[in-house]
Amino acid sequence: MSQQGEKPDEHEGDWWGQLYDDATGDTADTASPPPAYDAEPTTLPPADPDGLADLVADTVLDGARYGTSTLRAASVRGDLARGRGEPRRDSLLIARFGTGEQALVLVAVATGAPDTPGSHRAAAEVCHWIGRAVGRSHARLGEDLRAARRGDLKSGLHRLTDRGLGRLRARAAEQGVEPEEYTASLRCLLLPADPSCRTRVFFGVGAGGLFRLRDGAWQDIEPRAADATGDAVVGFGGGRPAQPAEGDRLTMDLGITASPNPYEPAPETPRAPFRFRASIARPGDTLLLCSGGLADPLRAEPSLAEHLTSRWSTGEPPGLAAFLADTSVRVKGYADDRTAAAVWEA
Repeated sequence: MSQQGEKPDEHEGDWWGQLYDDATGDTADTASPPPAYDAEPTTLPPADPDGLADLVADTVLDGARYGTSTLRAASVRGDLARGRGEPRRDSLLIARFGTGEQALVLVAVATGAPDTPGSHRAAAEVCHWIGRAVGRSHARLGEDLRAARRGDLKSGLHRLTDRGLGRLRARAAEQGVEPEEYTASLRCLLLPADPSCRTRVFFGVGAGGLFRLRDGAWQDIEPRAADATGDAVVGFGGGRPAQPAEGDRLTMDLGITASPNPYEPAPETPRAPFRFRASIARPGDTLLLCSGGLADPLRAEPSLAEHLTSRWSTGEPPGLAAFLADTSVRVKGYADDRTAAAVWEA
């Protein structure tokens, strides 16, 4: 399977950067024909009669509304995987823990390693592990979130993430494969159900994107290891984006702590940095968490950002079917799985 952002096939070279909306048949350049890949699933992944629980659906769609937030989420197998009959490597988990205004909603997105058999299992496993860990600690996490205990949240979520990835390394050893063959990126959102709490927490490791649509303009608010102070926000569209609000700056922390890991005492080689951001949502904001399959074209192709801006700046969240259509708009040269979770603030 191609790496994220690479051209998937030599016959698609003349489609580079073109959008195609399968629902309407429109292209960014009306002189361009539609993509060579089919718009709908074609070949199913092979099935083992004794391992049917391992099958992965081509498309997953979900949503909810809690407090002041409306959530929409979708995970779609990429064109290449559809054509080759490979399973979707992206995994999506959405879970509510607790009841009433004390409830905490977790969105977890993971992507397995490319060109690796069974990588979809690693993505699903790390999503389920982080889900169990957050669920068992949801009461304390909710208290820390409502009290804005940034340091406690960051250190606690870092430990949970380290342990989840440590489990994958242990599973790789059990299977006799290299750690990089059974691993996954992991990106999560924590959303409180309490309408008086507008803190939104992102954490994770690996490739993907975190974006915010505010006042009709996209901001790339992905925490980066180099942005230790959190002062700069790199974005796109309409010139240099504005600096983050003071509320965001105060709740952003990018350092890497040395957390105890029960699966191995210390990493022997450098690993991807832990990323954390806690920010205050404003009415009218749309927060977008996505895997690399959507983050890469969103960063590279202004026409995709403009398309989503026009669709999501109407003041009302889209329905589930409309959200799936919006996030499935294809960009030539990008054929990986796409997983996206977006939160609209009332």
